[in-house]
Amino acid sequence: MVVEQSPDLSADHHDRRRPGLNHLAFHVADRATLDALTAEAPAYGWRLLHPERHPYAGGDGHRAAYLEDEAGYEVELVVTSEPRA
Repeated sequence: MVVEQSPDLSADHHDRRRPGLNHLAFHVADRATLDALTAEAPAYGWRLLHPERHPYAGGDGHRAAYLEDEAGYEVELVVTSEPRA
């Protein structure tokens, strides 16, 4: 991975909807882990995106939490081991 910054390639703030890094995704073991991390996230400056569709904001069969920090960086925590109940 190469990360480069120059006046021609960067803005004064991050916007995940602009060209470049949108988000990072991480696998989590199960729904219990997803729920625990989602519950603890606000204490560390992260807010849940799409709470009305959580944990299926990514679509049916894709169980995940989408979290955003104050700077606009997004992480996706994906459960890969459980089928949808």
